[in-house]
Amino acid sequence: MHSFSVQDLDQLIETDRKEGNKPSKILIGYKLFHNLMNDRKFNDEVANSALDASKRKYKKLKIKITTDEYSIQLIE
Repeated sequence: MHSFSVQDLDQLIETDRKEGNKPSKILIGYKLFHNLMNDRKFNDEVANSALDASKRKYKKLKIKITTDEYSIQLIE
């Protein structure tokens, strides 16, 4: 899971939506979030989504950072 990329995240979101789910939140481990923030596209979208770090979004999904290092989960 350490090599999870922004493209993997995009694919996960798209697959979840195609399955008929309507995710509203991404639960993401703090180390994985840090790794994804190194990607310019992800960083720009997240950083520009809100001034308050607790209200940041990616692809219109709220981001919730968890204490699990490399976990990721989409929540409806």
